[in-house]
Parts: sequence; C-alpha cells; structure tokens
Amino acid sequence: MFTSTDYDKLQQLMAKSPENRALIEKLLASHEESLSTISHEIRNPLTLVYSTLQLLESRHPGIASDRYWVSMREDVEYMQQLLTDLSSLNHSRSLFLTEFSFRSFMEQIVLSFAASCAESPVEFTSRLAPDLPSFRGDRVKLREVFLNLLRNARESIDGKGSIRLDAACSSSEIVVAIRDTGCGISQEHLDHIFEPFVTFKKGGTGLGLAIADRTVRAHGGKISVTSAVNAGTEFRVSLPV
Repeated sequence: MFTSTDYDKLQQLMAKSPENRALIEKLLASHEESLSTISHEIRNPLTLVYSTLQLLESRHPGIASDRYWVSMREDVEYMQQLLTDLSSLNHSRSLFLTEFSFRSFMEQIVLSFAASCAESPVEFTSRLAPDLPSFRGDRVKLREVFLNLLRNARESIDGKGSIRLDAACSSSEIVVAIRDTGCGISQEHLDHIFEPFVTFKKGGTGLGLAIADRTVRAHGGKISVTSAVNAGTEFRVSLPV
C-alpha cells in the first residue's frame, strides 16, 4: 500500500519526463485494478457470511444476546467497513469534476453537521467568507473529506467542547480550517496519521485520513494538521482556485 510520501516521490519522478509519467501511471492503474479485484473477491463471500448470520439470528433470536455472537457480528461488520474504505481509498484519485459554488457547497456541509450536533454537548460554530468563488472539483468526494474531518473532531471531544470551521479564500486558493478542543494528537503520531491503516481510535479502519489526503492531493491541494495532547487539533485544507 502506497503512503503519501510514496505518492510524492512518484509525482516527482513523473514530472521528470513523459516516459516516466506514462510508465508510472500504467503501474498505478495496474495496482488499483489488482486491489479492486482482491476486494471484490473478499466482499462476495463476506456478504454471504453476514447474510447467514442474519438468517440464523432471525431463526434463533436468543443467540443475539450471546457475547461471542455479538463479537462475531461486530468483526464481520468491521471487515465490511474496511472493504468499503479500501475501495474509497483505491478510487480517491479518480475525480468526477463539475463546477459549483463553493460557498453553497460549504453551507450544506455546515447545516448537515450542525444538525448532527444538536443533541450533543459539543458547540459547533462556522464562518464562511462571503466571497468564496466557484470551484471545479468532485463535490461528492470533497463533501466526504470535510464531513470526515468534522466527525473526527467531534469524536475527539469527551463531554463538552467546541468545534469551529472557517472557510476563506485568496487570489490563489481556498482554505478551510477545522479546529477542535478535543484530546489532541501526540507529536509521534502526527507524522503518520495520513498513512493507510494507521488509526488511534477504537473501531477505526485507519483509512479515513488517507482517503482525505489523496482526494485533496488529486485536486491539486494539500491538507495539514497541527495538534498537541490535551490542546486540541486543527486541520487545514488548501485547494487551488
């Protein structure tokens, strides 16, 4: 599995000559095809296993309270989520580009996330610059990037806390900053959080931030993070106008 550093090195090699670019793009396409094939071959029997578990549970309701049964179902559901995230990671560099109002796009995200925080002790605030321009990108994948960062921020807060989203722009880029007052991330972990399968939360697949990083890079942008233990975290997504 390629890391963000690996992709940076590949991009540098691709920029050196058209021959390098053609060869590396062919290798990447082959890599993605192999990964898709493996995921597909695993998903089919796994779906049958999960369907069988549901059938058994419907015929023997009492089994649902057995701790081993619950654990087994959770393991299967985790594997299903892992395959879904793996597919998203594999296709994170493939974009369906359209032009849209970035302000309207962010307004929808803010409203959606604010609604999810309505019954929680977490305070969410946002500020969207009035001059956010039109943007050409994959709005579905970018939406998932920002919602994933917001969900991570909420999960980092135990009890009361706050999350703030700011979106502003300059002549060359749009910058979206998401800050939280959560538990923070240690310095030793910060260097690895965008690598696939690296996670520091229970039940996580370790692919969410890797997907976000690749999606933002595919748009020609970058994502950065600053954090400290017990001092909160800030993610900044920069996208070229």
